[in-house]
Amino acid sequence: MDISKRIAELKQQPGFTDNVGMILIHNGIVRNWSRKDHNQVIALEVTPDLLKIKKLRQEYLKRKGIFEIIIEPLSGTFQPGDDLLFIIVAGDLRENIKPVLAELLDRVKAEAISKKEIMADTST
Repeated sequence: MDISKRIAELKQQPGFTDNVGMILIHNGIVRNWSRKDHNQVIALEVTPDLLKIKKLRQEYLKRKGIFEIIIEPLSGTFQPGDDLLFIIVAGDLRENIKPVLAELLDRVKAEAISKKEIMADTST
C-alpha cells in the first residue's frame, strides 16, 4: 500500500474536513524472530480471512467519531522486513480513534489472520 496515496484519496472523500481531525496508521512488518521464543524466523506464511476482516471493519465503522477505516491485509509468504498488514483509521478526536485502532488491530490479528513461521535451521 502506498500510504501517502491512500491518505490523499481519503482526504478527497466528501465530509472529510467536517469529520476528521486525526488519522492513525498501523503498518505490520515481518520480524526476523519469533514472539514465543525469539528464534530466528526466515519467512512467514500469512492467510487473511477477508470476510471476517470486512465484518470487523463494518463493526468498528459504527463507533463514535470514526469517519473511515481502511484495512489491507496481504496474503502469501513474506520475508523479514516485508509489510503484512495496513490499517488506517480516520476520525474526529484521538479519544475516539486510538481505542478503535488498538481494538481493531488486536481482533484482526486474533480472529482473521492465520500465520505460520518458517524457522531457520538451527541443527547445524
